[in-house]
Amino acid sequence: MLELDVCQSCRFVLARPHYPENVGATARAIKTMGITDLCLVKPGRLAVPEHEMAHKMAVKAWDVLSDATVVPDLETALQGIDVVFATTSRRGVSGVIQPRAAAQIALDASRKGQRSAFVFGNEKSGLSLEERALASHMVRIPMAADQPSINLAQANQLVAYEIFVAGLQARDEDKRQKANE
Repeated sequence: MLELDVCQSCRFVLARPHYPENVGATARAIKTMGITDLCLVKPGRLAVPEHEMAHKMAVKAWDVLSDATVVPDLETALQGIDVVFATTSRRGVSGVIQPRAAAQIALDASRKGQRSAFVFGNEKSGLSLEERALASHMVRIPMAADQPSINLAQANQLVAYEIFVAGLQARDEDKRQKANE
């Protein structure tokens, strides 16, 4: 697996996930982008890593799934994290950035030796006001259609992709700079 520092310094947090399929699909989605730190905050009774459907959806990311941390609250999930990104599909939230900008901030934090967390809310209700208040940045995935949101695992995939691409670009730029020295 291609390892990039920014990917190794990121944690993906699912707050109160409801469906085991989304837990498994998220493990798969983030692993494809080199991210292996998955944390579940107070998952629903079925949305646990050991559920059969989570395992089925995790295709070749069973290590990420089985290593996922399960914690009782978001504060615990964010221990040791320096930069927190909360995701939202809500309109009218001020100061929201897109995943590409968030990935650049995470990359900059990684270069300083800091860790970042991307927090995704429950499939039905998203993140609470209290949970969003713990974030230093709010992230929303732009959509062309008048659709309230995208699937939880898909949202994780899109954000993880932007982090991975930022890491690739930084690695390539570092190589170019070293070649020119």
